[in-house]
Amino acid sequence: MLHPFSRIFGIGEKSDEGLETEYLPDEIIQIPVKQIEPNRYQPRSVFNKEKIEELAQTIHTHGLIQPIVVRKIEQGQSGYELIAGERRWRAAQFLEWENVPAIIRDMSEAETASVALIENLQREELTVIEEARAYGRLLEIHGLTQEALAQRLGKSQSTIANKMRLLKLPEPIQQAVLEKKITERHARALIGLKDPDIQLKLLAEILERDLNVKQTEEKIIKILENKPKKKKPKLKGFNKDMRIAMNTIRQSLNMVSDTGIDLETDEQDHEDYYQITIKIPKKKS
Repeated sequence: MLHPFSRIFGIGEKSDEGLETEYLPDEIIQIPVKQIEPNRYQPRSVFNKEKIEELAQTIHTHGLIQPIVVRKIEQGQSGYELIAGERRWRAAQFLEWENVPAIIRDMSEAETASVALIENLQREELTVIEEARAYGRLLEIHGLTQEALAQRLGKSQSTIANKMRLLKLPEPIQQAVLEKKITERHARALIGLKDPDIQLKLLAEILERDLNVKQTEEKIIKILENKPKKKKPKLKGFNKDMRIAMNTIRQSLNMVSDTGIDLETDEQDHEDYYQITIKIPKKKS
């Protein structure tokens, strides 16, 4: 039977021929805590120690009501990889349990990654950077466009594009969002500066002076007003139709950039022709 995530992402059902099953589907068994490894595709990069300890106390008092879900590590290796329940597993480690209740699933690499990513996305507890990285991994794993991913997750394409655009910011800014030192709106405002050095300089000022979003946006407006604008070549000797064509091309390029693709364009006015060079990165940002 196909897992729900398999149907969503079109992953084929694996054959059970030749597999030796040592457990029954949905059977809860005790697995040594030390034999379990965290999921490589876990989008959550920051785990609150206090929250884990609170969960551990709850589990100590009431027991582990919901078992974790794991899969066997690939052939030639021993142990298990987490699919779902990392906070519960970390709480079990804190309690120094030897074994933890678990359900073993037979899942492929792509299925494991998808479950881990989507489970966390559905809980809406991720920071915006973790969410954006999760979208990026799903796009890479399944070779989807942002529009196709949006349809599968029931979100708008613009939502995914706007989140992923934050990944173009310098790493210190992304880290500040992860650590909740600045908000998503702070980060989104910093995108408008484009220059990484200026972005980092303003980040330092935001943190030092505890600037709110409105103050940050006002700072950005002043910076942009004082920054010399790069003038586009004037369309000399162009008739009306050519001007319309050029403006249409520019508008189309802006629409593509709005989807999250990091385009590079250069316009040059030659004696006999007008040249537009467009660079489109092969890898997603």
